[in-house]
Amino acid sequence: MSNSEEQSEPPVRIFQSITGNGTASPNLTRTHTNGSRIHRSNTSSSRVHRTTSSNSHKESKDPNLDVNLPYRTFSDAANLKEYTQEKPGGEIPGPVEPNGKDRYKLVTFVPDDPANPKNWSKAFKWYCTMVDSHSVAVTCFVVAFCSAVITAGIIGPEKEFHVSEEVSLLAITVFVVGFGIGPMAFAPLSEILGRRLIYGTTLFLAVVFIIPCAVAKNIQTLIVCRFIDGIAFSAPMTLVGGTLADLWRTEERGVPMAAFSAAPFIGPAIGPLVGGFLFDAGGWRWLYWIQLILAAIVWILITFTVPETYAPTILAARAKKLRASTGESDHVTEQDLDLRPFSERLRVFLIRPFQLLFGEPIVFLVSVYMSVLYGLLYMFFVAYPIIYQEGKGYSAGITGLMFIPIALGVLSSAACVPFVNKHYIKLSNKHNGSPPAEVRLVPMMVSCWFIPIGLFIFAWSSYPHLSWVGPAIGGFPVGFGFIFLYNSANNYLVDSYQHQAASALAAKTFLRSFWGAAVVLFTTQMYHRLGYQWASSLLAFISLACCAIPYVFYFYGARIRKRSKYAYSGDKETKMEEGGESGGEASEGELERARSYVSTP
Repeated sequence: MSNSEEQSEPPVRIFQSITGNGTASPNLTRTHTNGSRIHRSNTSSSRVHRTTSSNSHKESKDPNLDVNLPYRTFSDAANLKEYTQEKPGGEIPGPVEPNGKDRYKLVTFVPDDPANPKNWSKAFKWYCTMVDSHSVAVTCFVVAFCSAVITAGIIGPEKEFHVSEEVSLLAITVFVVGFGIGPMAFAPLSEILGRRLIYGTTLFLAVVFIIPCAVAKNIQTLIVCRFIDGIAFSAPMTLVGGTLADLWRTEERGVPMAAFSAAPFIGPAIGPLVGGFLFDAGGWRWLYWIQLILAAIVWILITFTVPETYAPTILAARAKKLRASTGESDHVTEQDLDLRPFSERLRVFLIRPFQLLFGEPIVFLVSVYMSVLYGLLYMFFVAYPIIYQEGKGYSAGITGLMFIPIALGVLSSAACVPFVNKHYIKLSNKHNGSPPAEVRLVPMMVSCWFIPIGLFIFAWSSYPHLSWVGPAIGGFPVGFGFIFLYNSANNYLVDSYQHQAASALAAKTFLRSFWGAAVVLFTTQMYHRLGYQWASSLLAFISLACCAIPYVFYFYGARIRKRSKYAYSGDKETKMEEGGESGGEASEGELERARSYVSTP
């Protein structure tokens, strides 16, 4: 859950390993927009050497990591202090020229800067969090709602366009596939262009392509436009965790994070409920008109009421204004100085997630577990109509009511999130503020059992002659377990992979979305061939087997990370020697940051 779902104040980055070669670009030169050249050259002959082992490019743990900063966009020498510190003069001087003049000035926020989103009033920050398209609650809810609301009316296109149920279900499948593809592009683009532009353009695109779905004359139009909508809607789901980190300081983030955690799961629970009655009353096309109304509302709100929240974009605009007003070209940001070559960025954006997914056991198994849960959520969209409409003869509207216990379970677990955070702080204090990543797994080790318990209840109370109460109640523990499992998984990946975390989360999202898309296509056949009870029991047994994953990593995760190529393993063997492996010279600023970091407990 991004996410990132769970970030702290942004760090000073010392030893970036995203490109895999760790080169500290010497004599970096960038051309300014007005034609003048800005030079960043190294002023020391010393070299930074991390370790000489095969894991030499791994970093020491950054206790103030914020994976939403542009680590993947900037090169290793970038100074991210400008985004994390407020300076009285509003600038950080660059290295000094021999003639005593600063080469450049990195633009920062000033103390209590009203342009800094973290200094906005709590009322306005809650508005951004709960109301508009930057919002955690509404945007996540609307997107998740749009993915699920059409499940109640799958039979509509099936009959009108004379296609099979599997073809009609593709409208769900391609939407979820889009969820897996979109973040690979939108997350890095937000590091370059800012959040507001990405939110506004993608939501506008989503609104436009809902209309052809509502008026589609054939199944091909419906499927293609749903795929485009899935890609477009993935951007808000990808970026809302970063927006939270933009707005809220670490100590303020507990309650907003609970809203972020709950909304993506409440949407799929409420979608079939609303969709069922809407389908009964107005037909399947109204399932798309309601999406259009909700998506248009959040697009209008983001476009006309909320400013940019991403610090690098805000400061880049300020630097440009200073250059124009003063006529001096030395007012710059890291975006002007230190962008990676496109070939390096492409490797990080597109290749690194797959390197982590298939080369790192932690990323692979956590992604598999999250995929099982995500697939389970979408299986329910098909299983509930089978149990209640086919088995008990209920209408689509009444069947939608059976999703309420899932929503109640999600809300109940969201209410517990602040207490879980307090428990983590308590455990963190026992480790002097630097707990191992495995501490994040404690909530996962407890909540993982709720999923199979709920599924077994759902399975063996699903006989057509039994009351509706049993299967409905089985949804409560499933909903209750979702948030704790997702939050723990996201936090564990972030703590384990540090500056690689954005790529690790992208890998998880990619696998999760493709599995969630696939399961919809075979759920009906599975229930018909195995029977209601054993089909649900199969899911329960799979989720029960997955309960071993957090326990394995809790006891053996540190050893696995120690052998990992990319993960933070707990050592702090950062050294500074002559002739480091990277072959690049470090600037005096890098050495100073390294010395201060190595002394950090």
